Amino acid sequence: MMKDYDSFDTLAFLPVSREDMESRGWWWYDFLIVTGDAYVDHPSFGPTVIARVLEAEGFRVAILAQPDWHSAEAFKAMGRPRLGVMIGSGNLDSMVAHYTAAKKRRSEDFYSPGKKAGLRPDRAVIVYANRAREAFPDLPIIIGGLEASLRRFAHYDYWEDKVRRSALVDAGADLLVYGMGEYASAEIAKRLKKKQPVSSMTDIRGTAFMASDPSECKFDSVTVPSFEAVSSSMEDYANATRVEYEEHDPVRGRAIIQQHDRRFLIVNPPAMPLSTQELDRVAELPYTRQYHPMYEALGGVPAIEEVKFSVIHNRGCFGGCNFCALAFHQGRMVTSRSHESIIREVTALTKLPDFKGYINDVGGPSANFRHPSCKKQLKYGMCPDKRCLAPTPCKNLDADHSDYLSLLRKLRAIPGIKKVFVRSGIRYDYMLEDDNQAFFSELVKYHISGQLKVAPEHCIDSVLDYMGKPHIEVYEKFMEQYRRLNDRYSKEQYVVPYLMSSHPGSTLQDAVALAEYLNRRGRQPEQVQDFYPTPGTISTCMYYTGIDPMTMKKVYVAKTPHEKAMQRALLQWKRPDKRRLVIEALKEAGREDLIGYGPECLVRPDRAPGAPSGKPGAKAAPRPKDKTAGAEAKKPVSKKGWAKAKPKKNARPGGKKRR
Repeated sequence: MMKDYDSFDTLAFLPVSREDMESRGWWWYDFLIVTGDAYVDHPSFGPTVIARVLEAEGFRVAILAQPDWHSAEAFKAMGRPRLGVMIGSGNLDSMVAHYTAAKKRRSEDFYSPGKKAGLRPDRAVIVYANRAREAFPDLPIIIGGLEASLRRFAHYDYWEDKVRRSALVDAGADLLVYGMGEYASAEIAKRLKKKQPVSSMTDIRGTAFMASDPSECKFDSVTVPSFEAVSSSMEDYANATRVEYEEHDPVRGRAIIQQHDRRFLIVNPPAMPLSTQELDRVAELPYTRQYHPMYEALGGVPAIEEVKFSVIHNRGCFGGCNFCALAFHQGRMVTSRSHESIIREVTALTKLPDFKGYINDVGGPSANFRHPSCKKQLKYGMCPDKRCLAPTPCKNLDADHSDYLSLLRKLRAIPGIKKVFVRSGIRYDYMLEDDNQAFFSELVKYHISGQLKVAPEHCIDSVLDYMGKPHIEVYEKFMEQYRRLNDRYSKEQYVVPYLMSSHPGSTLQDAVALAEYLNRRGRQPEQVQDFYPTPGTISTCMYYTGIDPMTMKKVYVAKTPHEKAMQRALLQWKRPDKRRLVIEALKEAGREDLIGYGPECLVRPDRAPGAPSGKPGAKAAPRPKDKTAGAEAKKPVSKKGWAKAKPKKNARPGGKKRR
């Protein structure tokens, strides 16, 4: 470990070595927090948040970041903690951190010093827990964080292409904490301090444990098919997934029991979201907002750059995208911080020596959610059988941006602030439901850094339904209003859309239709995300089973690497290296009319050896009728985004380019 950081105030950080503890006069400590990320003392990093919460409760906490997992020695280096070990893999699932959607090993890790890959093991939470058990056989071991949370039940593992047991079983830990974890972690710590056996902690919300008998469950409960059943039956896996999502509610949710061999996994109901006051307290703990100085000579930790001058103002997401893990981790119930707390944080940022006047983001899971989606959920919980926004907005939806707008106005007025940007996901469908267009207007006028990123994902209704996204007409309506507002304010600002290929439900013909849609608008996306079956999502269930768990109807799934590659290539049809795949895909889809020289064609035909170059004399095939032409087709398109909002003639562009 590097020790050449004498010029830094290491006492502001939590201890990372025995020397750090001795410098504080510590000869013992309470909890060892193990993380697969480098130690970044910032509220965007989950293990750090839990460590600071425990510190605020009066516990002595040490951080063990990215330890050598090949033996238990690194876990013993700071001595035996008095009360227990808490383990997480970091801000990402370790397999996602290591592998692309094509299962290729990543060459960089932005959560590691100098972007160095390979500093954490695959399935880190399991490996770390087993090493901690070797080091401290009699100590309570608690696993948590995103990886443990999304793998709390028997789950399909894309990388092994099989169903794995709950992470709790393979880790051999005493408890699993799921969700954001502040309440459960603090409660466990307090009980351990009182010398309550960890085996008796069966009544804490937001936790899971293994039992010899289901009667050990302390809550109303429901049983889902066993690990053995979901491993052998696609229908059982889909049924289990549906129940797991339906019961994931802090108000009405029940405990879920799932048998694993001769034992029973008991997952207690979710913890209630933190109140505004509690969320304020967590956000304002004494974070240094820097990576630990031991990484300075190693190139720092790049993950800090995106969040260093950003503010998280909310938690939870009622957007309900099926491919997103947020609903199953943070939950669908939205809570937010107070204006006063956020103002204090932003004011403190202006005092930092490297602050340039720009707040990069005031966001969260979805930036424009500041309150619950409707009033009834506070009493009855989220609806188990319908969504707030998709395929169409619920009639009870409370679409109101007035509080968020008021917050942004206050932040703009803070001395030292030049610009306040919103870069997290904006749910444009929710924004359009607000009858008052003041937020949309001021978003365009003040809060876009040259580009606004949104996520239409696809253009085919059936695919969007499987994704849990609004139909493309909503995106087109958004684009029309976006252009009008940019014209009004003489802005030259762009939209960069996120698109996804090979999502369950998307056929090769659907991929062709999306390519046509883009081609008609004169735009090819620079980046396309191939669907990634990450643990715990509804879309991953569809990918594995070929069944929509919410309807139990069959879903088409592109599973072979070759078909997935063809779908992706269709969205990048202008790339020379994709040409052969595009031609093959169009032939297989029966769309050879798109191989030619007309404006509607995606690719030129192969030229026979010795044949003269140039356009053939035959007329191009007639252009198919454009049934989905929308907002983008009515304005020129920019190379910097899918669509460009063009300023009025002779108007001076007012938007700043992306820095």
